[in-house]
Amino acid sequence: MNIQEQIKNYIASQPEPKRSDMETLHQRILQALPKSKLWFLDGKDATGKVLTNPNIGYGLQTITYADGTSKEFYQIGISANTVGISVYIMGIEDKKYLPETYGKTIGKASVTGYCIKFKALKDIHIDLLEKAMLDGVAQTT
Repeated sequence: MNIQEQIKNYIASQPEPKRSDMETLHQRILQALPKSKLWFLDGKDATGKVLTNPNIGYGLQTITYADGTSKEFYQIGISANTVGISVYIMGIEDKKYLPETYGKTIGKASVTGYCIKFKALKDIHIDLLEKAMLDGVAQTT
């Protein structure tokens, strides 16, 4: 199964209205980042043990660790969680940037150093969410 099929199946497996919100968000990210690499992480380790919720990823960045090793990873990720949707904006070094820039204006969402979590798209300002994602991509390109 290719990545697009995995993403389609993952979104389809979500209950409504989360499924529609995930599809809308997925399409919006594809429009904003049309040439970005697509990722699908099933949340399992090499032994099949579930470690995290599945993630859809967009973009490409190289993360370098303190020991000098590096790996490629996505810039933006989305995932369904028990109460809604999480949007991960990976690689922003200043962990105060997202909460200080978007925390008070994005709507009913929890905003941390790399994650914007909300119950439904109707609860947030999607244009600001898109701006936050594009800010993150600009900082990691």
